[in-house]
Amino acid sequence: MAAFFVSTIFITQTAWVYASMPTILKLYGCRVVIYPNDHRPAHVHVIGNGCEEMFRLNCPDGPPDVRENYEFSARDLNRIAAGLDAELSALCTQWRMLHEYY
Repeated sequence: MAAFFVSTIFITQTAWVYASMPTILKLYGCRVVIYPNDHRPAHVHVIGNGCEEMFRLNCPDGPPDVRENYEFSARDLNRIAAGLDAELSALCTQWRMLHEYY
């Protein structure tokens, strides 16, 4: 089950860095983040288990697709893509709230 939240705790410089990258979804033990000052097109970064992935969201209709992959297996990529697709509407809404465009 997906859990949406935004981190707002500012304790150390490291905490500030994580807070400036809002975690908008937890998926299979990974953080799905949108950087507040990021570039088009709408995309998310999936970070966890020593891996990172960037998925284009293709808002508003999807489906999400792989843009860059650093160490995730093909099996994990397919599973994450399916999870992102199931949450696409909420992810696109979060992107638009942060950037005002897709």
